Amino acid sequence: MKKVRNQHLIGIIFILLAALGFSLMTFFVKLSGDLPTMQKVFFRNAVAAVIASVSLFRSKEKFHVQKGSWGWLFLRSFMGFLGIVANFWAIDRLGLADSNILNKMSPFFAIIMSYFLLKERPNRVEWISVLIAFIGAVFVVKPSAGVASLPAVVGLISGFCAGFAYTCVRKLGIMGERGPVIVFVFSTFSCLCAVPFLIFDYHPMTWLQLLYLILSGVSAALGQFSITAAYTHAPAKEISVFDYTQVLFAAALGGIFFGDRPDVYSIIGYIIIIGTAVFRWYYNLHKEEKPS
Repeated sequence: MKKVRNQHLIGIIFILLAALGFSLMTFFVKLSGDLPTMQKVFFRNAVAAVIASVSLFRSKEKFHVQKGSWGWLFLRSFMGFLGIVANFWAIDRLGLADSNILNKMSPFFAIIMSYFLLKERPNRVEWISVLIAFIGAVFVVKPSAGVASLPAVVGLISGFCAGFAYTCVRKLGIMGERGPVIVFVFSTFSCLCAVPFLIFDYHPMTWLQLLYLILSGVSAALGQFSITAAYTHAPAKEISVFDYTQVLFAAALGGIFFGDRPDVYSIIGYIIIIGTAVFRWYYNLHKEEKPS
C-alpha cells in the first residue's frame, strides 16, 4: 500500500511539472513578441524534434516505426500541427489563462473523437460532462462580442484539434508505438509544414526573441516527457485532474508579466470547466472502485 501511495505521489509531482512546462511554453511564446505564428511553431517544434531524435538514437530500436502506425501518425501530426498553430495564434491575442483553458477543452473533445475513431462509447455521465464543459467554454469565448471573439473561437478550435490528436496518440499507444517516435514524427512534420511560411515571411529576430522561442521548445519538452512519466507511475483516472493546474500557472504568469485580468465571465467559465474535470476524475475513480 505504501509503494502504491508513493507511486501516486510521484505521478502527481510529474503531472504538476508537465502543467508548469506547458504553461511556461505559452508564456515564452507570448513573450517572444510580434513574430509570425509559423515562425514560433517552427522553433518550438525544432527543439522538441532534436530532443526526441536524441532519445530515439540512444534507444535499442532507433527510429523503427511499428507496422500500420503511419496513417495514425499522419493524423496525429496533422491535427496536432493545426492545434498548435491555432493555440499560438490565440495566445498572442488572448490572456494566457483564457488561451490555456480553451486548449484544455481537449479532454472533452477526445471523448467525442474516441466515439468516432476508436468506437469507444462514452456513458451518460461523460456525455453530460462534455455538454457542461461546452457551456463553460461559451463563458470564456463570449460569442456576443462578435468579431472580438474570433481569437477565443480559434483557441477553442485548438482544443478540438488537440483532443483529436490525443485520440490518435491513444490509438498509437494501443498499437504499441513508442512515445519518442510519436513526438519525433509530430515535431518534424510541424517543422516541415512551417518551413514554406518561413521562406516567404521570415522576420528577423533579436537574440532575446530567439532565446524565448528556444525556451518555449525546452518547456514543451519538459511538459511532454513529464506527462509521459506521470502516466507510467499512476493511472490517468487518479491524476489527470492535476493537469488543470496549468491554467493556474498561466493565470499567475499572465497577471504578473502581462497584466492579464480575466473578467467575471471568464472566471465563471474556468470554474465550470475545471469543476467538470474534477467531477469526471472523482466519478471515474470511484466507478473503478465499485465491485462488479
